[in-house]
Amino acid sequence: MLQTLSKSFFHTLAGNGAIRRVASRYGMRTDQSFARRFVAGETIGEAIRAARDVEARGMTQTLDQLGESVTSADAAAQATRNYLALVEAIAQAGIGRNISVKLTQLGLDIDRATSVDNLRRILDAAQTHGFFVRIDMENSPYTDATLDIVDTVWDLGFRNVGTVLQSALRRSEQDLERLIARGIRVRLVKGAYNEPRTVAYADKADVDACFLRMARRLLDAGDYPAIATHDVAMIEATRRYADEKALGRERYEFQMLFGIRRDLQQQLVREGYGMRIYIPFGTEWFAYFMRRLGERPANVWWVLKGVVGEKS
Repeated sequence: MLQTLSKSFFHTLAGNGAIRRVASRYGMRTDQSFARRFVAGETIGEAIRAARDVEARGMTQTLDQLGESVTSADAAAQATRNYLALVEAIAQAGIGRNISVKLTQLGLDIDRATSVDNLRRILDAAQTHGFFVRIDMENSPYTDATLDIVDTVWDLGFRNVGTVLQSALRRSEQDLERLIARGIRVRLVKGAYNEPRTVAYADKADVDACFLRMARRLLDAGDYPAIATHDVAMIEATRRYADEKALGRERYEFQMLFGIRRDLQQQLVREGYGMRIYIPFGTEWFAYFMRRLGERPANVWWVLKGVVGEKS
């Protein structure tokens, strides 16, 4: 119940223009600004520096140029150009070639064709340079469209693409079977969006139980699944199941968010597990930042300390 209320509260704040303006003023101003706990910076250069640091600590990474819900074709085209520039910059930098993208950033709210055309441009460039592209899953109104577009580009021959499923959604176990049957790679998460009870589990225990069922199914039949969680209980249960099945640690990886549970990230690396860090960056960071606060209210303390530090 507390987690549901937290998500709802921060979802409301994310839509508040006055709060967004204040946060934008202070959130990224210095390397110690509060938003930098969860966001690598606003530029490609800052993101690449963060990626190098992650890789120096024995981990892999995926870069996400933040932005979502664009409402014009020009904005979607600009987001696409930004991603094409990111692909080139990553290739030149020599870091791991893995990116994440949201379809509403590419124009899904305008029409399906716009988002597919822009996605194809990114996938073409990514394929040329040997990149893997993860299509992020947004909130539940976009689930059908996202999976349909993943199917579309898969049918067009792109094999450098995967997507995300959220165990909070009641439908996700069926969606998982659809993706496994096609050989499409899946990142499994719990889900950060404030969803209605009609489509999502209301109790954390139900979300966790679904997460574990899906994780085990992915370990049994998925193509290099990504188990994305900071929940120690979920991680330990995944490890036990993989050990019981005698699955090599090269068959799957854990994923975590930039700036969250760095201690646990390093522990898993020391123990020989693959660990990929999701590194978000860009000027459109506020909505992402609010979702991180909603997931774990204790993170608010970091914001308060940051705001006080910036204003003192």
